[in-house]
Amino acid sequence: MKKILAVMLLLIIIILTFFVVNYKNLQKQKQEVENFNLEYERYNKDNLNGLDVTTLINRAISNNEKNAVPKDEQGLYILDDENCIEIYVTMIINETTYRMERINDLGINSFVAYFGQVSFKCTDVTYHKENGKIASMTFEAKEY
Repeated sequence: MKKILAVMLLLIIIILTFFVVNYKNLQKQKQEVENFNLEYERYNKDNLNGLDVTTLINRAISNNEKNAVPKDEQGLYILDDENCIEIYVTMIINETTYRMERINDLGINSFVAYFGQVSFKCTDVTYHKENGKIASMTFEAKEY
């Protein structure tokens, strides 16, 4: 009788330990996602300059390179990857939206020189469904 009780108590302790460890891991992952998103969400506002957008583009490219996000044959990051972050910039003078890779390819320094003092606003933020991390952000030039 004591052996059965001891075995049952041990099983209960093991099961409780398993659930507590899993719960703590989920909480840790959730906190990591919140901290990750916070780095990008602070740019979700109306009065940014081109330097802020450039900083965000550099941060997203660095994230994609660090996580080895694959590129397609055109040199664009594959958006389906759960670690991919994409920044889009819409210019009001020609109503064209540019992906961050194109801006980077044309020269990030040129972008800063021409648009460093231009006012931008964040118009859209999307999240990956799988992990809740930022998937993309869209910025629109407000004036030239």
